[in-house]
Amino acid sequence: MNTAVLVLLGLTAVLGALLTAQGERARPPWGALFLAGLLALAGGLAWAGGNAPAGIEEAAAVAAVLAAVAGGGPVATAVLRAADPAAVGVSGGPQDPSILRGGAWIGGLERVAVAVTLLARSAEGLVVVLAVKGLGRYAELRAPAAAERFILGTLASALWAAACVGVAILLR
Repeated sequence: MNTAVLVLLGLTAVLGALLTAQGERARPPWGALFLAGLLALAGGLAWAGGNAPAGIEEAAAVAAVLAAVAGGGPVATAVLRAADPAAVGVSGGPQDPSILRGGAWIGGLERVAVAVTLLARSAEGLVVVLAVKGLGRYAELRAPAAAERFILGTLASALWAAACVGVAILLR
């Protein structure tokens, strides 16, 4: 059962990377739901499987970080689109990718940092990662749409990374 968790985490990472490669504007919204379903299935199997050998634990930790980074973009994009469904196609809303440019790269780095700090059991590290991200974008957050996009994207991204790492932690 633990091997199935590794396969599902790997599949989540690969499919997340494929969805990310499509670009934010062309990404299908059902992709995020599919990734979430794969992760939920992996979590259920990890919970039922229990303690795994050390090699499986380490591989699951690596796969969880990869799944967090690769799958977080499609999930965050889906959350941003769902947050403002009435204004899809209208510029200036939270779904507009021209607001807070560079967010996809920052989000990927954020998910790596969140995943690694959670695996290291460092609550302080998690606080530092999120604080640095907020301080780095502080000047841009005066616009309401930018603030909303920042909060929604950060929460979706961090929660996705935490969920991926949670699957690996369930194998301990």
